[in-house]
Amino acid sequence: MRKLLCSALLFSGLLTLGAASAQTTLTVMTHDSFDLDKKLVAQFEAANHARVRFVKGGDAGELLSRLILTRRAPLADVVYGLDNSLIGRARQMDVLDAYRSPQLAKVPAAYRLDDAGLLSTVDYGYVAFNYDRAYFQKSGLSLPRALDDLKKPEYARLTVVESPATSSPGLAFLMATVNHYGEAAAWDWWKQARASGMKVTRGWNDAYNKDFSRNGGKYPIVLSYASSPAAEVFYANGYNPSKLPAEAPTGNLFLPGSTWLQLEGVGVLKGSKQPALARKFVDFMLSAPVQADIPTRMWIYPSVSGTKLDPVFKFAQEPQLPAVKGSLSANPQALVDAWISHVLRAR
Repeated sequence: MRKLLCSALLFSGLLTLGAASAQTTLTVMTHDSFDLDKKLVAQFEAANHARVRFVKGGDAGELLSRLILTRRAPLADVVYGLDNSLIGRARQMDVLDAYRSPQLAKVPAAYRLDDAGLLSTVDYGYVAFNYDRAYFQKSGLSLPRALDDLKKPEYARLTVVESPATSSPGLAFLMATVNHYGEAAAWDWWKQARASGMKVTRGWNDAYNKDFSRNGGKYPIVLSYASSPAAEVFYANGYNPSKLPAEAPTGNLFLPGSTWLQLEGVGVLKGSKQPALARKFVDFMLSAPVQADIPTRMWIYPSVSGTKLDPVFKFAQEPQLPAVKGSLSANPQALVDAWISHVLRAR
């Protein structure tokens, strides 16, 4: 009897172990700035009897390159972080499966990325220049007033931007300059700015967290987001939403022609091993709890109307000047290639 009981218990244990090992895994590839409350992820996992595995793919430009290179054997089921500057390339390379989430009904039409559902807009923000208030107050230098000012040595040597070849804010800014000047004049602007001392770095993390003077670097003007000043206040010691300071330690430079409305989305990857679960994750990213969580984690605006924001977002200005939205080309990679040829490799 004891042997039979032990055998039964052993068999039961093997069944339990087999069920655990058979748990579905959903792999989600994101850009490096992705952040989400682990409790929300755990709730999704519990509701779907699955495990979510996140894989960081670099800045958004690098992320898309990885998806293209591995499209015959996808590394993930879902991707988050591609934006309106990259969707044309993603569509051209056929890396996404269309899924029109019912949650998109809550997203204003002006913020929708794609009518076919290749990407569902999770959030939006404005790519813009930030400046270090303390530096300019101490130096006595006037703030630049036009994009042309940034190609002058006195400002170019103070400015760091991200590369359009590897960074989504860098690509957004490239398209803003082309929209503002036209291609030929845009290449001239970039060449003059670089020759005058403007630094071009690989991605946002390097530009903001290493090169920006607020974080120990030597550049008091950085290409970032209009919401970054709010993040500076939020992460300051003793943050109290009921006692906000008069101003943030950084400010926005909404120079005409320099801002870009960036729409970030989530989508199902073509060749996903878990397409049904991937679609549920798309819905999850547009759910009310996630939308409320992401603004003070990734410092962007939630796409779903009516989502309540932390009071600190009073410092996350939305430009009154028109911000360009969308893509200037069905294949923005052509602009990147031209930028590499005319600017990066120019002598």
